[in-house]
Amino acid sequence: MSVVLEIAKKAKAASYAIAKADTKIKNKALQYIANILEENIKKLIEANKKDLKGAKGLSKAMVDRLTLNEKRIAEMSQGIREIIALNDPVGEVTKMWKRPNGLIVGKMRIPLGVIGIIYEARPNVTADAAALCLKSGNSVILRGGKEAFYSNMAIVKIISEALDKVGLPQSVVQIIPVKEREAMIELLKLEDYIDVIIPRGGEGLIRFVVENSKIPVIKHYKGVCHIFVDETADIGMATNICFNAKVQRPGVCNAMETLLVHKNIAKDFLPVVVKKLKSAGVEIRGCEKTRKIVKDVVKAKETDFGYEFLDLILAVKVVEDIEEAIEHINKYGSLHTESIITKDYSNAQKFLREVNSSTVLVNASTRFSDGFQLGLGAEIGISTTKLHAFGPMGLEELTTTKFIIYGEGQIRE
Repeated sequence: MSVVLEIAKKAKAASYAIAKADTKIKNKALQYIANILEENIKKLIEANKKDLKGAKGLSKAMVDRLTLNEKRIAEMSQGIREIIALNDPVGEVTKMWKRPNGLIVGKMRIPLGVIGIIYEARPNVTADAAALCLKSGNSVILRGGKEAFYSNMAIVKIISEALDKVGLPQSVVQIIPVKEREAMIELLKLEDYIDVIIPRGGEGLIRFVVENSKIPVIKHYKGVCHIFVDETADIGMATNICFNAKVQRPGVCNAMETLLVHKNIAKDFLPVVVKKLKSAGVEIRGCEKTRKIVKDVVKAKETDFGYEFLDLILAVKVVEDIEEAIEHINKYGSLHTESIITKDYSNAQKFLREVNSSTVLVNASTRFSDGFQLGLGAEIGISTTKLHAFGPMGLEELTTTKFIIYGEGQIRE
């Protein structure tokens, strides 16, 4: 599709302009976006109604994500204002050192360039992603789900207006203006113009993107998050943390999916935590040891371990020790988020060192694996791959570094 190629060419050209833009100009553009979004609430809701009319067959959860109202538009604007308040990473010199020959060597943060973001029916992602890319000096090509087509187009129109007001190219933020899937496939082939692809959505979407992309992809397949309750854990604390991690919002990627319990605390802890979880409607799928301690628990299948339920369902396993807990996580986890509940400092440090996930916590809920909760401001997503970012991705993760070198006439011998 020639329209996709033209968008990519414009994004590449615009990337040079936004990369050198002053922080004040970028923040001014973001302020205009936040203001104009609020001024156009009625227009945005009208555009969203067109999308909702075509939302037949979508689940209640998807319709909820798709829906825009005054509160959500206000939250979008507030999120952008929070990005304004964050430090601009572009141009930051992260370290410097002196070589024996007198050369001063350093590393400076620079934008990634052109970012392609492919996502499903969540119009708020359009504003969040555009704002994060703009502040970090990147141009961005957005490809939202067809379910949110009219909402996304309306939001990008507002962003274009704001960019124009401050003298930045409107092509810093563009959206693919066609619904056909062929447009996404074409986008994924344009490695000469796009530096990285970030997909946000279900595992099926992400695997499709990875299988069809010639461009590097930052992946996040699923969130199979574990909590290990060590033998020294405070039972009250462990119960509250596990309840929060599973129940507060079960349909998100940082919710707990598997609970691992040390055998020496299982008899005291499991009856308490299972009772509380069941009171909230959680279905417990336990191993044989769990079912001996707590009655009326569904027998866990092998496939329940390593599965992302995104629902009020929890797999539970009693383990011999911390070694077995770590071994289980490394086998069944998805490199997302894991937590240990313990009073033992050595075990806490062992867990932090040896668990190979992007976020590892001690005595806290997995629900804190989130850019905003970790002080990054908004996030572009959570990466479960190690190149080039790992975990929640904020402004800094939308940059890379280049070497800068100061000399005084040195030549190589």
